[in-house]
Amino acid sequence: MARQKGMQEARKPSPAERLGLRVSAMINSPIAQLGRRVTIHRLDDDPQEAWDSVMEMLAETDGLNMVFNDDGTVTLEWERRVEEDVVVDDREVEPLEEVAAPF
Repeated sequence: MARQKGMQEARKPSPAERLGLRVSAMINSPIAQLGRRVTIHRLDDDPQEAWDSVMEMLAETDGLNMVFNDDGTVTLEWERRVEEDVVVDDREVEPLEEVAAPF
């Protein structure tokens, strides 16, 4: 019972944190990742200071292009990152044992 009460009293995220989580989810959506582009928007209950804070953080992100649209939305675009330091393990791998499907 005490544990449940402690969980209920957990700190609520700030408006900037909530907005950041929402924008992060929009950026990480499969459609946005495929097109490397997403348009984000401010909700009526997002404080201006939270919006400004998240926009500033995004503006500081390398490789991210921001277009401020006339309707108040912001379109984010990014290029596909090329991982130059990727190391591929070239050892031979034994094939997995086939298992019959349970149905």
